[in-house]
Amino acid sequence: MGGELLAPAAARADDVVLSWEGAPVVAVRLPHLADSLDHLLADLRRRHGRPLAELGRKEKQQVVRQLEERGAFVVRHGVETVAAALGVSRFTVYNYLNREGAAPPAEGP
Repeated sequence: MGGELLAPAAARADDVVLSWEGAPVVAVRLPHLADSLDHLLADLRRRHGRPLAELGRKEKQQVVRQLEERGAFVVRHGVETVAAALGVSRFTVYNYLNREGAAPPAEGP
């Protein structure tokens, strides 16, 4: 997901501090949601061993399904970002989502 490990003393209020036997040992800074989408796409690109735009239709549908399960489409411009990575239109991404019986993702402001 792209989190960053920090010394507990460097933690901010929104970081997660992990403790061992009552003593803080590490802080984790989680990425912004938009950064998480980039990490998800990069992970899928690595797993498939080639750019996502080169995948076949069935594989692209599977990628959209995986991203939907991981919440990728709650991110503002998530559909556009995924469409660009897959080399398809937004309309196609929505069609893939609808084929799976999922509700169309809500676009943020």
